Amino acid sequence: MSNAKHFGAVGDGRADDTAALQHAVDDGDGVLELTKGRYRISAPVVLDTTKRGYLGIRGEQGTAGVVMAGPGPAFLIVGNHQGTAQPDTVQPHTWDDERLPVVSGFEIVGDHPEADGIRLVRTMKAVIRSVLIRECRYGIHLAERNRNFILADSHLYHCTDTGLFLDAVNLHQANVISNHISYNRRAGIRQRGGDVHNIQITGNDIEYNYGSEALSGEIVLEAADGIASEYTIVSNTIQARPESRDANIVVAGRPGEPPDAGRVITITGNVIGHRDRLIDLRHAQRVTISGNTMYGGTTLGIRLEHCIHTVISGNTLVSRPSAYRDLSRDGILLEDCTGCAVTGNVMNDSRAGDATSGGCVTLRNCNETAVSSCQILDPKFRGVHLEDTTRCTVTGNTIADRRHPREMLTAVAVTGRSQDNVIQANAVTRGTQDAIACDATRGVVLNNTIWD
Repeated sequence: MSNAKHFGAVGDGRADDTAALQHAVDDGDGVLELTKGRYRISAPVVLDTTKRGYLGIRGEQGTAGVVMAGPGPAFLIVGNHQGTAQPDTVQPHTWDDERLPVVSGFEIVGDHPEADGIRLVRTMKAVIRSVLIRECRYGIHLAERNRNFILADSHLYHCTDTGLFLDAVNLHQANVISNHISYNRRAGIRQRGGDVHNIQITGNDIEYNYGSEALSGEIVLEAADGIASEYTIVSNTIQARPESRDANIVVAGRPGEPPDAGRVITITGNVIGHRDRLIDLRHAQRVTISGNTMYGGTTLGIRLEHCIHTVISGNTLVSRPSAYRDLSRDGILLEDCTGCAVTGNVMNDSRAGDATSGGCVTLRNCNETAVSSCQILDPKFRGVHLEDTTRCTVTGNTIADRRHPREMLTAVAVTGRSQDNVIQANAVTRGTQDAIACDATRGVVLNNTIWD
């Protein structure tokens, strides 16, 4: 290994160690070793595997820190992988000189407005583990093209923009596992454009990523100019604060028929809470939102806009019993959606909607969408509201106001230009206005049980 201090680095936090670290990379044995100390640099240290062969960086069990006092990444890792992950597309030079750059065991701190942590360009099977990156603009920045990336057991903390930034990158196969990604001002994890597929985000604590005037959230996938596909977002804690704008999870696809830029996404088994909205999907398809524990959406719990073939199933969406309770509206809103299902959810104390429209579950200008087998308890205004919907069904739900006196206006309301809807086999309590408000021109009402 190439001990940076053997190549002239001081590591006292004051001397400029840029040249010494670059010297250790260029003329050492391939592994830049950062022993205990604070290494201040003013320009990126470049690990170019196309020129130097296999390269990596290893800190000494977290005792080393690097201060980036200039613009750009503290470490720029470059390869020349041009293929995919398929074996027959990987050229010999990638296996012979470039694969598996590993970075581990030290801290990077930004000390410049445009300082970044680590940038990867055209790498194959890069691994970043056990690092702390803080006070940078971007913690980890993936650009151009990368394959089979792993980020594990690391901390991306208090960056001025984004913790993990997928920047117009061609990226397939990435695992983001067991990290803390928090207090970044724009996003914890963000994709901007690119061609991104097969990303597993699992077992992370992704919290409090807010403060930017730009679109922000814990996970933000902006695919209007690219593709966000095959994301698995599973078993994470994803939270912010009630005053935080935008949503914990944002998927913003590209308008079109069908909306195919944001697609094939699973959001399952997470704890999601405390933000203006919890999940916000726009122009997406084939998304499954299931088995999540959610609370504290200041404006809404889940919003789908111009989405198709999406399922919201088996979630709990309950106002949190705390000092924040009165700030929550929660609820589910689908607008201009087709072929979706809201099924088997438990929702309590939703304040979504108002005196004129909306409710715990609202379908607005939707087609062929089902609301079924949900437990909707103590909604403020309505249990389910269909506005301007066609061929939608509301079946097998329990919608009950258990308060005394009751506040719910109507358990199920069907209004506007709605037609050919079916309201069947629900068990509901009477509201202060109606139990079920749907006339024959808007749908069919069959075999519902109305409790006093």
